[in-house]
Amino acid sequence: MGTARSTARRDSGGQAGRYRLPGASRIRKSTEIRTVLRRGKRRRTAHLDVFFAPSPASRSRLGLIVGKQGHRVVERNRLKRRLRELGRTRLLPALYDAGLAVDVLLRARREAYEASFRTLAREVEEITEMVCSHA
Repeated sequence: MGTARSTARRDSGGQAGRYRLPGASRIRKSTEIRTVLRRGKRRRTAHLDVFFAPSPASRSRLGLIVGKQGHRVVERNRLKRRLRELGRTRLLPALYDAGLAVDVLLRARREAYEASFRTLAREVEEITEMVCSHA
């Protein structure tokens, strides 16, 4: 017997997967992350350090770095989910619309744990405008 989650996925005709960040749009390998950190341009906001560099892939990709910084796992996961959602719904679509293939790495600063979703969204939108104008 399936769980509620597997049943919901089955009932929606596979639609649940469309809300995820596709694997091809993620920067996962540590070597790729180090390359963006080393070669990319860096900008800072009140809560984030942002690194961006031309993507070796044919599309824009998103990477996240969220350190523990003395916080609980629950808080860290919440921050990662927020940043991933903002990247998936705002940052990557804007880069796609601009026709850019850019790797963007969002590194959460200690202050990001205290920021609201709205504040993070505003900063990601500023980042998006900046990357689109400089890339």
